[in-house]
Amino acid sequence: MALHSLSGAMPMALRPISDTRVCIAAQSRFVWNPALRGRVSSQKSGLVVALWHRQGMWRNQLRSCQLQCATRKGKMIVRCHGGKVKFRLRLDHQVEFGEHHAVIGSADFMGSWKNHVSMTWTESGWVADIEASPGDRAEFKYVIVAGDGRLTWEEGPNRVLDVPSGGSEIVSQWENPDLVVTTNGAAAEAHVEAPVHEKKDKKEKAKETVTASSDGDMSFSQGWQGKNVAFMKANEHTSRQGGKWETAGLEGAALRIVEGDKKSGNWWRKLEVVRDLLTDDLGKADRLDALVYSSTYLKWISTGQIQCFEDGGHYRPNKHAEISRMIFRELESIYSDKTTTTTEERVVIRKIHPCLPSFKAEFTAAVPLTRIRDIAHRNDIPHDLKQEIKHTIQNKLHRNAGPEDLVATEALLARVTKTPGEYSAAFVEQLKIFHGELKDFFNASSLTERLDGLRPSLDEQQISVMDNFMEKKKKLDEVGDGGNSDMLVGAMHALTGLRAVLLKGLESGLRNDASDDAIAMRQKWRLSEIGLEDYFFVLLSRFLNAMDSSGGAKSLSEEIQSKSTSKWKQPLGGVVLGIRQLGLSGWQQAECLAIENELMTWEKDGICGKGSEEDIRMWGLRLKATLDRTHRMAETYSDLLLKLYPKRAQNLGNALGIPENSVRTYAEAEIRASVVFQLSKLCTLLLKAIRFVLHTEGWDVLMPGIACGKLFEVQKIVPGSLPSSAEGPVILLVKQADGDEEVRAAGPNVAGVILQQELPHLSHLGVRARQEKVVFVTCDDDDKIKEMRSLLGKSIKLESSSVGVRVSTQGAEQGASSTARETEKGAHDEASVSESKVVKSSSGVILDLKDADLATAGAKSSACGKLATLAELSAEEQNNGVSCKFLVPPGLVIPFGSMEGALESSGSMDTFHDLLEQTETAQVEEGELDGICNQLRELVSSQRLPKSAMSKIAEGFSSDARLIVRSSANVEDLAGMSGAGLYDSIPNVKLSEPENFCKAVAGVWASLYTRRAVLSRRVAKVPQKAASMAVLVQELLAPDLSFVLHTVDPIDRNAQIVQGELAAGLGETLASGTRGTPWRLSANKVDGSVKLVAFANFSEEFVAGRDGVADGKVSKRVVDYSTKKLSVDLEYSVTLGQRLAAIGTFLEKSFGCPQDIEGCAVGEEIYIVQARPQP
Repeated sequence: MALHSLSGAMPMALRPISDTRVCIAAQSRFVWNPALRGRVSSQKSGLVVALWHRQGMWRNQLRSCQLQCATRKGKMIVRCHGGKVKFRLRLDHQVEFGEHHAVIGSADFMGSWKNHVSMTWTESGWVADIEASPGDRAEFKYVIVAGDGRLTWEEGPNRVLDVPSGGSEIVSQWENPDLVVTTNGAAAEAHVEAPVHEKKDKKEKAKETVTASSDGDMSFSQGWQGKNVAFMKANEHTSRQGGKWETAGLEGAALRIVEGDKKSGNWWRKLEVVRDLLTDDLGKADRLDALVYSSTYLKWISTGQIQCFEDGGHYRPNKHAEISRMIFRELESIYSDKTTTTTEERVVIRKIHPCLPSFKAEFTAAVPLTRIRDIAHRNDIPHDLKQEIKHTIQNKLHRNAGPEDLVATEALLARVTKTPGEYSAAFVEQLKIFHGELKDFFNASSLTERLDGLRPSLDEQQISVMDNFMEKKKKLDEVGDGGNSDMLVGAMHALTGLRAVLLKGLESGLRNDASDDAIAMRQKWRLSEIGLEDYFFVLLSRFLNAMDSSGGAKSLSEEIQSKSTSKWKQPLGGVVLGIRQLGLSGWQQAECLAIENELMTWEKDGICGKGSEEDIRMWGLRLKATLDRTHRMAETYSDLLLKLYPKRAQNLGNALGIPENSVRTYAEAEIRASVVFQLSKLCTLLLKAIRFVLHTEGWDVLMPGIACGKLFEVQKIVPGSLPSSAEGPVILLVKQADGDEEVRAAGPNVAGVILQQELPHLSHLGVRARQEKVVFVTCDDDDKIKEMRSLLGKSIKLESSSVGVRVSTQGAEQGASSTARETEKGAHDEASVSESKVVKSSSGVILDLKDADLATAGAKSSACGKLATLAELSAEEQNNGVSCKFLVPPGLVIPFGSMEGALESSGSMDTFHDLLEQTETAQVEEGELDGICNQLRELVSSQRLPKSAMSKIAEGFSSDARLIVRSSANVEDLAGMSGAGLYDSIPNVKLSEPENFCKAVAGVWASLYTRRAVLSRRVAKVPQKAASMAVLVQELLAPDLSFVLHTVDPIDRNAQIVQGELAAGLGETLASGTRGTPWRLSANKVDGSVKLVAFANFSEEFVAGRDGVADGKVSKRVVDYSTKKLSVDLEYSVTLGQRLAAIGTFLEKSFGCPQDIEGCAVGEEIYIVQARPQP
């Protein structure tokens, strides 16, 4: 084994590149063998290592430690000497959403082949920080850990590691066993001699690397994943031979692209495939589908994963330019349409633009890009080089141009500039100019070059805005990663202003009579603003690094203890600028504006009062709510890409033979390359600091207790989400909830739930968790989620209480599950449907609300009737000196028997009974039950109230009054069966539109037979024929706030505490699974004290307009909490909390047991619309 010292100065001939790299060069010269996928084979034993960082600036010096390189069995092993050290493993590989990487090896610090060491995702790849002793050696492999804990091992021999020096980083690629060390945290890439079995034909030509421009923009080759460049001295270009075009199972846009690609070998024909798809009827019929498939197809072409060939039909690059112009016009027409174009379509269109060539006048000329012809005929270069230029680039470019031509030109430029003075300066200068022209044609120019190209089209004020940004960018480029946070924030401000200017110019859309020059300039503007967005990603990443260097979350939290928020100004400003970038890209613009207003208000207000602990807590809770909202918006962007791309990328990739890993990770790569990714990281850092301030850990308890079981991750709580191997008690790590789930829908063996999103305590899902006594917690801390994912597939113990949450493996195998309320029994718990007799009224009967009782109208109507009576008494009652006054909206009841009367009148009763009987035995599997339920609902929904009933209802309401029709079944709102959220209530109908009103009533009847309602009654052992539905009709209110009260604390069962949750607008926000948190109040019945526990951050409120058609629908309106009284006036929150506590206490006494109460605030009045026994 030969050891060679790696030290010394950097050769000046080597240039920095924008990606993080290590260059290992022979002291004389080296051969770059493309067959070895970028490895270097040295012709001499002495090697020099040069390090540089992401923005292309050289490190000042190498670390003083000695690096040693040992060659064994064709591999490079890197070693550093010193004391006990820490080092980092970094893996450059992407996985699917929900998966993560880990490392497992022979040494104890790698799990001794028994336990894996989880890796953490960072901007530069998956990392694991390891501590070991120098001289330690380990064999190891990287693995992919799936959501259910299953491992996928990388192929190939074990990796061999000799522990390097402290602070080093070892960089690897998946299923590539080479290792490289870089010191002091600088990233590296290995280029070493491959094992013999990996060597290929020696005739394969050399591939050169090309550096990026000094402003940090990557060269085109950096993203190239196609074939290596082979320089040729004769025409050795070949037409396509073979390929994969599997069309089985494809349809629509995917089928069109695959069939088109089969016929289209070269680039311009492939561009035509996209043009034809986007402009014909197929593309317009499902435009989003066509756009997504087109963006994926063009991306794989531009990165070389779909190869372009010569296939006859020779055309100069002007052919490509003309096709590109037609595609661009179509895309701009769609993008500018504010009436029919969706946000999703705009997101995808932005990904297509960079994949199109330029169609400037010089590229649409009859003979474009002629400089290369002159270069190939120069007399100051060797004949062999002339032949290589002519046959590799010139002739190919002018017959069938493609992205591979730019790769070849970059490789040639790197070759001729590697050794200064080897070729004439005039030749090199001309080649550089041509390289710039070719980059311009392929729209691969740097951001600086693009912006400079806009100058002729800008006015004086626009040029001033651009120069301001360019000056700040230049200063940042000069200092590299050394830029401080002030410089970075200044550059982000300037960038955002410039991008807004460009988008303002693009706002008017593209005129049909626009000249070719105008369209070409518009493409420049569009690509420049997209490039600015991409560069913002870089700036925000560097800002995050600067934050980490200055102490990160801990430093921010420590400052709050000194009652100052000055350090928070810049990071909050960074979030605001990130939000503006998303808004400029057309993403949820109203939401972006609301979040921006909130953050600016909270930052301006700072810590209110005298800076007491309570003042700091209020500041932290308010800011946390808005940052959670921001983080949630970032997640919705990620969710959109995960919805749009994975399945389509799989369909297209499998059909065209794209490498499996590129297909699997396509969407994840798009997410991690977006501003949203960096914005999410910044929010995570700030939320971590706030948790330090609030002394919380990201947990929230909805149902306390102890649960033991094996941990599985699922997308939602739905049947079939658990693998068949999930036997025995399980605990679910749930990614998302929408509020319609049954807690044990995934299986009867669910002992606990950990939900990865916030959820109202008093939501329907929260209520069901307490009813079914399933331990239920939420967690919004990304680090803790990662920790729990490392436990997937293992038995864990979940302990939750009002004090906190603990997840452990200790005692999980022997532990028994229990909840804090398993032993609680009340007189109500034994109540059953069979005990409540149903009295069915004849057709046409309508009851006054005060006359409704349990037998004729169900518990909800009966309770509302009693509420109406109590409302008259409430004004005379007080609690702690606070009035208990409340109101009840006027109402009428369509009693039990009305639905059956309508079925009898229409002659549908026999069919109804037959279907109802089938629901008792229908199997859930294979959709049998779904089919029967659908038939039942369709039958019932078609029924209508008799005219006599409509006439009686008209006597109780004005014809133009907005009404809500509400379910009132005999199987809901009972002590033993609340049925929370099972049945429908339909708002916003009126009697002057009788058809819509009758449809709404029939819709409530039909909700008795949803799949979920039928299954819920099965679980409760309630016969389907025992279920009856009455309909409560009430005047629809227009509330400022809606609320849910529990008169006993639902977590620790403290009878002195009334807990309330409130949301802006109608109460549907609280009842459904809308993502977000409500205002949460905790009010003491005894001493009248009120504590605001959480601030609301729901993005939207539901409102029912007073104008327009009353069609049973409500609209949504984005909420800006900086304008909401409950968020900005803490005295109001105390006053409101005391009033709600007084009303809750009064109703609890009146009904004789703890109550689950729903109501709303309209101006100064409090309305109660429902009360039922609290679960």
